Amino acid sequence: MSGDGQSRSHWFDDEAGPVVRPYAMTRGRTTSPAQHRLDLIAVVVTEPDAGDPDADPTLSPEHVAIVGLCRDEPQSVAELAAGIDLPIGVVRVLIGDLVHAELVHVSRPIPPAELPDEGILRDVINGLRAL
Repeated sequence: MSGDGQSRSHWFDDEAGPVVRPYAMTRGRTTSPAQHRLDLIAVVVTEPDAGDPDADPTLSPEHVAIVGLCRDEPQSVAELAAGIDLPIGVVRVLIGDLVHAELVHVSRPIPPAELPDEGILRDVINGLRAL
């Protein structure tokens, strides 16, 4: 291998960024206590009485970014992952940290199977009109 920089560019790409970054952000964790509730459509909302996440030295810049995005308006887990350009698995762990720190909470939309059938609602309306 020559000292002309060829060997370095073969193994490192400036566009790729640090290879270990997502693993380091979660301190090696792949799950969080709240992960069972964090599917892609779960909605993350900032707690109304949440303090300033910038003032907490235990939070990473990614934690702060998630709280900032949710402060503007509730965001789904998928939207947050896209918004801060991180893998879903990492975002789930970070959100779990924020739930544990009581900076955000997670709500789930009502599954379609639990929504009332539109036909039943029409029948009820028609029945009420017939009274």
